[in-house]
Amino acid sequence: MQNLTNLTDQQLVELYLEGNNEAFDTLLTRHQSKVFSYIMHIVKNKDVADDIFQDTFIKIIMTLKQGRYTETGKFGSWLTRIAHNLIIDYYRQSKSENNVSADEYSADLLNRRDLCDDNIEDHLVIDQIHADVRNLIEALPDSQREVLKMRYYNDMSFKEIADATGVSINTALGRMRYAILNMRRIAEEKSIELTA
Repeated sequence: MQNLTNLTDQQLVELYLEGNNEAFDTLLTRHQSKVFSYIMHIVKNKDVADDIFQDTFIKIIMTLKQGRYTETGKFGSWLTRIAHNLIIDYYRQSKSENNVSADEYSADLLNRRDLCDDNIEDHLVIDQIHADVRNLIEALPDSQREVLKMRYYNDMSFKEIADATGVSINTALGRMRYAILNMRRIAEEKSIELTA
């Protein structure tokens, strides 16, 4: 059996269409971090990002199975475009669901906290969350902290991180995974709340 990770996206698509589900798993592994990061960067809500991410890959599977994907040599861009369109759909749907009529409320709509702009308290809470995140990052082992900073602060791909640190992509991904797990663990141990 050949090593699927050495194949191009197009070769993996062809294998998947021939019934090789591992080929799709390889495509998913190859592109999931970038697609999820793109979605999360826009929607800024993990639950919403998870839903859109899943919808993206469901749509990709359906499009591939229906034979509607045409190879342009830019599989990753195609994935991002699908995710982008689903994000737009999400915001359109949210907008239509969240229209508020003053007739439905006896209370004064202009005094509702959830409809107001951020105040000084909100900014203080956000500043505290950022400080807590910085402290959590500094508590990580050097190798994990390095990968996390390259990924989130320098917006580097895992391939670029692997090249810069002299490790394999899988090692870079593993370090990122452990960095996130360790940050969650430390936050729980110290009762740090990371949401506003």
